[in-house]
Formats: sequence, structure tokens, C-alpha cells
Amino acid sequence: MTHEQPGRGLAAMASSLLPGSGHLLLGRRRLGLALLVIDGLVLLAVVVAVLGFATELAKAWVTPDALAVFLLFNAALLLYRGVVTTDSFFSAGSKSWLDWTGGVVAGFLVLAPHLLFGSVALTQLDLINTVFVPSRPQVIAVASTTTTVTAVSSGDITTTSTPPAATTTQRPPRIWDGYQRLNIMLLGSDAGVGRTGTRTDTIILVSIEPVSGDVAMFSIPRNLTEAPLPEGMGLWDCRCFPDIITHLWANGEWYPDAFPGGQSPSVNALKGALGLIFDVDVHYYAKVDLAGFVAIFDALGGVTIDVPKRIVDETYPHEGGGTERVVFEEGLQDLDGHQALAYSRIRRHSGDFARMHRQRCVLGALAQQTGLLDLVRGYGDFATAIKDHVETDIPVDRLGDLVELVPKIDADRMATLRITRYNYGSSGHAGYQIYDLEQIRVDAHVLMADPTVTLETQDGSGLDATCDESFD
Repeated sequence: MTHEQPGRGLAAMASSLLPGSGHLLLGRRRLGLALLVIDGLVLLAVVVAVLGFATELAKAWVTPDALAVFLLFNAALLLYRGVVTTDSFFSAGSKSWLDWTGGVVAGFLVLAPHLLFGSVALTQLDLINTVFVPSRPQVIAVASTTTTVTAVSSGDITTTSTPPAATTTQRPPRIWDGYQRLNIMLLGSDAGVGRTGTRTDTIILVSIEPVSGDVAMFSIPRNLTEAPLPEGMGLWDCRCFPDIITHLWANGEWYPDAFPGGQSPSVNALKGALGLIFDVDVHYYAKVDLAGFVAIFDALGGVTIDVPKRIVDETYPHEGGGTERVVFEEGLQDLDGHQALAYSRIRRHSGDFARMHRQRCVLGALAQQTGLLDLVRGYGDFATAIKDHVETDIPVDRLGDLVELVPKIDADRMATLRITRYNYGSSGHAGYQIYDLEQIRVDAHVLMADPTVTLETQDGSGLDATCDESFD
């Protein structure tokens, strides 16, 4: 009595799912078992890598050489699965149209995952090589004052501040040794349709202690006037920028010779100013324009915000040009990219400080609500948005360090400072505000030394998604 062999389509589909299983169906036990052993070894290696070396894999995902290895491994695995599946198909006896249909399905099952992975890996490689710089920036802004926190404990905080001359240095940043903080300047520009010049209406300094992962985040008021400038920069006798700080980037574009340094004049200017305001080295920056903000939020599926009170703007300036009427009702609201941008930008019927707080809570909500599935699902659009709308000086060879740093960051140990005219304003007129920079500097260093310290000027909400505007 003989047993009829299964059709070639069934054997091919079995091998496309688990190489070797189709050969077992065909009675080729020795080859089938050998292939299953290979499958087991490959699967074991993948499981061990994912469970035991997750951080290293994440770092490899932002390393061009490692991505090239991933692509080669993907191609080798595709070749292996393709050869085994093809062999199963042509080893079977049946030749009906159902078998050819099964062969087409098996071919799809073989090709699809590898083409998808290859597409994502190539997109990632292109993103890294396009957006991030190939080597480390040479110039770091060094502040003009030295602020020392000599004691930090409950109820006992002592600081001193001394003003040596401003300078710059050519040394590479030592940011991972536990002695310095990693300071990144985040900028949101209003560049868009119908706009001339670039205003950085959003200026946030994020300061991270690399060993503990403690974070201090400071939003800079757009109307901060007379921001200090390092020696050798600027056109003004005050060694400061006499206009509001949101116009400083544009002045770097208009007067490039006034802001010398190793990077673009605008970057030199803002790094220098923030370095002096907070008495820190500003290592890197990242800037996104209005369209980029919208595209990033849309790619990640938007964000849900708890709006504390109704907001209406009859003439909101649309990022694509013109104006529109926007309304945000009180309560939980699901916002797409355009709505999230509008909620972050509106100043009508509220002030700059409420807007600064909304910006932080929108960014915090996006970080808290974006899961791995959201990122994978929208990765193509996300990568395109970053490539088209983000500029940065973060070097490729530091991306792995940043990935390693992310798991250390704890939202519960994230300090923010409420820099408002009520807490730090000293004088000002018609939208121009002079701030007590020395006190800002001292309080910022207290929070950088210990994010759990409570100050009267501290914004205790951190990155909460509830955008309370009661302090504005």
C-alpha cells in the first residue's frame, strides 16, 4: 500500500513558515530534521539576543555599520528560506493549479517579512546618514559665570556665583563620565509658508545627568530680552542681544560674521546665549519647523490631552498660510498633528508662559503615549518627517550612547523651572522683558543637583498631560 505525497503547494507553504517542515511532509525525514535543527539554532540566537542584549540591539539599530550587518543577515536568511521553500515545491509530485497557487502564497510568505525589514532598515540607515552629523561638533559654548551648589538637603541649599570671562573651547565633550551633564537645546521654529526669517518661538534646554538619568528641563520665555552673548559675538556694546531671544536665530542668518564659531552663526548664537544664561556647556541642539511638528505627531498617531479650560482663537495663523478659527473644549481631547501644534502655539486670551507650559505637556504626553507599535506602524512617515523638517548637530557616533541613556530617564525625577515674569522678571516694556538671570542660574543649578528639591519657582507638574494654565 502506497501513500500519496502531499501537493507541492502545501509542502512549499509549510517550508515557508518553518523551513524543513515541508520536507518532513514529503517523507524526507533526514533533511527535514537537519533543517529544523538549523531553525532552532537561529531562533535560539534571536531569542537570546532580544532577551539578553536588548540594549545592545537598540544601540546597533542606530549604528550604520550594524545596520549593514542586519541587512546582510536579512538577505542571508531570505536566501536560506527561499532555497528551502523552492526545494520543497519542486520535490512534490502533484502539479495541479492549486499547487501553483500554493507556491505563489509560499513565495509571498517568504518575501514579505524580509522586504519589510529591509525597507525599514534602509529607511533607518538613510535617516541616520541624512539627519545626523558624521563627527562630533568642535565648539561648545562655555558660560560666563561659575555657579556652585555647595549643599543640597531638605531646607539647606547654599549656592555661590562668580563671573569669570566667557570663552570657548575646542575639547570634545566628556558627557558620559559622570562629571558633566548632557545639555541639549530643543528649538521649535515658526518657519513656514508666507514667513520670512526664522523665529525660534520654542526654546527648551534639556539637561541630563548621564549616570543617574536625572533630567532638568527649562523653557526659555520668547520675550527674554538682553540675553548675554559670549565675548567676540554680537554687534552691540552690551555684550548681549538687545532684542527678544526669539529673534536671535534670525540675526545669526542676517549677520553671520557677528556670531563666529565652529557651527552655523545662528547655532553659535543660541548655544552661546543659553550657555551663559544657565552656566552650562550646551553640547547639542535639535530644531524642528511647524510642518515637521505636525508630521511627527501625525506619524505617531496624535496625542490625547486633558484640556483644563476652553480655548478659542478666531484668527489662529495656520502653518500652511492664512488664518482659521480653532476651538479646544475642556476635558480629554484627541489631537492630530495640526491640532496639537495649534494647542501648543495659541497665545490669544493667554500668555507666553501658559503656552510654554502647554508645549511641555504636549511633548510629555506624546512621549508617554507613544508605544513601540505606534512607532513601528508609522515609522516610514516618522522618518520622512525627521528627514524633511529636523536639523541637529548630534553626531552619529553618539546615537548609541543616547539610546543607552533613555532607559535611565525617570519622569518622576524630572525637574522643571517656572521662568515667568512674576518669578524672575526685573523690568520690561511692550513685550520686552528683562529677567534676573543670576537667580535663574542659581535655581537651575539647584534643580540640576537634585531634581527632588522643591523651589517656590519650580513647576511641579513636570511632564503631566494636564495642561494647567492657572499660573499665567
